[in-house]
Amino acid sequence: MAFAAINSAGKPITAIEEAFATEPSLKKRVYDAIGATPQHTPLFEDLARYTSSLLARTAKTASLPLVPPPSEGPAAKKRKIQNGGPEVTAQAPVDIKGDAPIQFSVEDVSFAIPQRKKFTLEVTAGSRYLRARNQTTKQVEFGIPMDRIRHALCLPVPEKTQKQFNFCIIPEYADGVTPPPEGMTTFECMVFTVPDGPAKAAFNGSGQQIGNNAGETAEALIRKILNDNLTTTSVVRPDERQFVSAMPEAHRKSEKAYHVKAFRGSKEGYLFLLSSGILFAFKKPLLFFSFDTIESVSYTSVLQRTFNLNILARPSGGTEDDTQEFEFSMIDQADFDGIDTYIKRHGLQDASLAEARRAKKYNVNGGNKTEDGTAGAEGAAEEESELQKAQQELEDLEDEDEEDYDPGSDDGSDGSGSSSEEDSDEDEFHEDADQVSDGDENLVEQELGSEAEDVGDDE
Repeated sequence: MAFAAINSAGKPITAIEEAFATEPSLKKRVYDAIGATPQHTPLFEDLARYTSSLLARTAKTASLPLVPPPSEGPAAKKRKIQNGGPEVTAQAPVDIKGDAPIQFSVEDVSFAIPQRKKFTLEVTAGSRYLRARNQTTKQVEFGIPMDRIRHALCLPVPEKTQKQFNFCIIPEYADGVTPPPEGMTTFECMVFTVPDGPAKAAFNGSGQQIGNNAGETAEALIRKILNDNLTTTSVVRPDERQFVSAMPEAHRKSEKAYHVKAFRGSKEGYLFLLSSGILFAFKKPLLFFSFDTIESVSYTSVLQRTFNLNILARPSGGTEDDTQEFEFSMIDQADFDGIDTYIKRHGLQDASLAEARRAKKYNVNGGNKTEDGTAGAEGAAEEESELQKAQQELEDLEDEDEEDYDPGSDDGSDGSGSSSEEDSDEDEFHEDADQVSDGDENLVEQELGSEAEDVGDDE
């Protein structure tokens, strides 16, 4: 009966439904006021959103743990972390699986991480959790508080005949670079896929189907819902002003590709060069290098057809002793120009600029100009990328090979740009139809363009 009275003023308004979910009488009065003065609807919606934000902040403050009083000894350093900001908030207990009003849901969403299964994707009102519900048992399996999400990415799925989008949701301490503090409650990344087209089973908090009209897409709908609820970031999509591959989508030739294929060890994946950092996906574990965690980027094993990309990363809040290097191999040479332009645009090739990146000063190239012409020339020389230098060395090497080439000799196959010996997984690259996996020697001969081992053009 109450709902009928409320609904007489028109369709339920999501913001009002969320703000006054536990106050039906007050909600009815708001709808009555809107019915009497429809021109004030935007005002009531703004008041409802403000009420929801106050409720969320109040709930968060009430659940914060008490910071223990100062004590002597080594605990003082740990106490500094507790008082230092986001770590305190992170200690607040969360009830991902508890009952909560739903503001949005969409059924039959295919997840790849943390489980390969179809779930109902939900966004709750009030505390605002993004979570997945088992469609058989109706139990919530996993989720992430919205205020713990640090990166949200929406990316076209590579090498698919039908266009699809992967949403990659990365909570704090789950980027594969920065480990969580001891005792910290952490959450797993989410990767789920939506097709290109209208949402077939998406609903608002009142149970009304949404997002299924002509011209609407599930990708745009979910992106909007996320942006409306995220507190520390917004959804990032590929941007051709940042990077676009020299090669089109493999199965959709008319579309641009925003990824490059790469290997980490024997694991095949895709690198996306985005406005907020570099992602390696989509297999578990994801790796995301935000600009503030990148110390430098360099190139190794620069061959005729492929090269390796090495990212030296430092965890957020870490020291030089905490840095680690991540190597991504077998990247197609066709993409080196685009990658190198991206690297230089963000100053990622220079470790001396890492502090500036951590301070979010990305216009670091402006600092290369010096007081006199000589210094300026030296700075310009430093602008030449490592990849370009390596290419020149490769060309010089090929010139020497042409002069000294002996078809019956294998001496030139050792050390002229083979992949690092530490990666014994080279032999597993047989997955790539264009590579010969009969050993490192054959791989190098192919990369150097040996006629004796010519296996055909890359795709």
